[in-house]
Amino acid sequence: MKNKNIILEFFDYLKQNKKWWLLPTIIMLLTVGLLIIFGQSSAAVPFIYALF
Repeated sequence: MKNKNIILEFFDYLKQNKKWWLLPTIIMLLTVGLLIIFGQSSAAVPFIYALF
């Protein structure tokens, strides 16, 4: 068995099990996570707070 990238393995899982509805949820979770990580020590914090 070849070593697969975890992202490719996840897309294979989505394709085989027809779980495409999970993709928007995961994209939103990653986006919010990135906003939290990059927004902690940034000058853009007031603008991020204005979004919510």
